[in-house]
Amino acid sequence: MMEDSILRVEGLKKYFPIKSGVWGKVKGYVRSLDGVSLTVRRGETLALVGESGCGKTTFGRTVLRLLRPTSGKIIFGGVDITDLSEKELKPFRRRMQIVFQDPLASLDPRMTIGDILREPFKLHGGFSLREIEEKILQLLESVGMREEHIYRYPHELSGGQRQRVCILRAISLNPEFLVLDEPTSALDVSVQAQILNLLKDLQREYGLTYLFITHDLGIVRFMSDRSAVMYLGKIVELSWNDDLFNNPLHPYTRSLISAIPTFDPELKRREEPILGEVPSAINIPQGCRFHPRCPYAFGACFEREPLLEDRGGGHLVACHLEKL
Repeated sequence: MMEDSILRVEGLKKYFPIKSGVWGKVKGYVRSLDGVSLTVRRGETLALVGESGCGKTTFGRTVLRLLRPTSGKIIFGGVDITDLSEKELKPFRRRMQIVFQDPLASLDPRMTIGDILREPFKLHGGFSLREIEEKILQLLESVGMREEHIYRYPHELSGGQRQRVCILRAISLNPEFLVLDEPTSALDVSVQAQILNLLKDLQREYGLTYLFITHDLGIVRFMSDRSAVMYLGKIVELSWNDDLFNNPLHPYTRSLISAIPTFDPELKRREEPILGEVPSAINIPQGCRFHPRCPYAFGACFEREPLLEDRGGGHLVACHLEKL
């Protein structure tokens, strides 16, 4: 795997204003991303995991500039794209794409599959009609679909077929980087494995880099090379998968891993349930944002927010505890 980065994010913040009254006065902010720094290496799959509402999807959409960041930097392919206009961003749209969570909601119900797959080529130009049709047939064949599917509408396809169309639309212009926003959560279990295997095959064939957003740690171990654990808009742990699963350093990560189902009694982990509910992103706790739910919290946790520090071998953790 090449070690150069395709994406580097520095201190990324995304706050959504809360408005009230006739004049829309801002009375507070939802701090969805609150200072995230992250590097994605070219050719790898980096998983972004955490509970619902922790900011994973917001992060994925913000690094693609589908959302404008409140502050921080987004550097893609060595270019700072943080403040680029829509016109300036257009060349980068070919190089980075997204596969959304719900395939039916992300496909236009009034367009046939052929029209949906033609859209990226027409939008970016530079292709003849013959080239577009040949490319579409090649794409369909690569995922086990046939020419007849071109004439169907999204509602006439199965969930797995719809997600294949979404994936084909994303890779049609040969991008370098894909954000996969929980691409299997809306599918039957039997279809999930097919889609995951397809994604791995396409990654090898096209040399793709993935940011894989999910809350399912069972999928993470199969799909990714490294994993970043997010809690309330911050990265709390980041490491290579083997080290993360065998030696989790953050209490939150330990709780998530202990919740992975296993039917082998020899592999049964000591359960470490997460206490209480996720605090509001409007009123984030002082100090370590996980301390209201942490069974190991002590004085420093209530006063100072821990920094994301390397504990050796590229294993980063934001925790005041030296050892669990």
